[in-house]
Amino acid sequence: MFDNLSLYLQYPFVRYAFIVGILIALCSSLLGVTLVLKRFSFIGDGLSHVAFGAMSIAAVVGLSNDMLIVLPITVISAILLLRTGSNTKIKGDAAIAMISVAALAFGYLLMNLFSTSANISGDVCTTLFGSTSILTLSKAEVVLCIILSVAVLIIFVLLYNKIFAVTFDENFAKATGVNADRYNLLIAVIIAVIIVLAMNLVGSLLISALIIFPALSAMRIFNSFKSVTICSAILSVICSFIGILISILAGTPVGSTIVAVDVVAFGICYLIGRIKKGE
Repeated sequence: MFDNLSLYLQYPFVRYAFIVGILIALCSSLLGVTLVLKRFSFIGDGLSHVAFGAMSIAAVVGLSNDMLIVLPITVISAILLLRTGSNTKIKGDAAIAMISVAALAFGYLLMNLFSTSANISGDVCTTLFGSTSILTLSKAEVVLCIILSVAVLIIFVLLYNKIFAVTFDENFAKATGVNADRYNLLIAVIIAVIIVLAMNLVGSLLISALIIFPALSAMRIFNSFKSVTICSAILSVICSFIGILISILAGTPVGSTIVAVDVVAFGICYLIGRIKKGE
């Protein structure tokens, strides 16, 4: 196994896959803690479906770089979803459900009506559940992912205190002079960027697992926001590394394998949490 791994690591595309996978997992886990605590866990699921619909539009119009359509549409949708509050007639969970189903349906409809491929079912399955595209990344795509990931990490570290305040008590944060709406907007944009990047890794249907599972796993063991965030990041990176490694060596789907490893990690953390509490 180690001989095979050392052989695979000689190829640039394998190294690119590990770099991108680990960076995306790290960024997803950081924002995942905030989303879980704000009870907006399924925003990743909703936005991933929006991204699927946007990718269908890009395919129909024949754009070689679908990022030009997918990223702006996903960012706008994220802003609209996070702005959905108690003063609106459609609550946050209902809005996510509506936009998820609508984007998924229209995306699949467009791909059927304006088919640009002979294998529509294969293209849809690849987009929804991930594919080997993580192993066919170009150097330019890897550089873009590194730049965006580093930007997300820097923003999170610099604005950690503000994000913490907005996450736990938004009304109190506003009372102390924090512009909560501005930071919610920033969180929405960052989440959208992460989701668009993660679609190549796990597919649109599995992105929410990459965001939620590490955070929930860390919460089984730790109680403080800082400890949960650090533990979530470490778990996410380890699970992503192991998932990609198993996928390469065993030939299994990348996205599904990473999520399966995340599920196993959650089970282990759950047991550790029970033992820690003496139950």
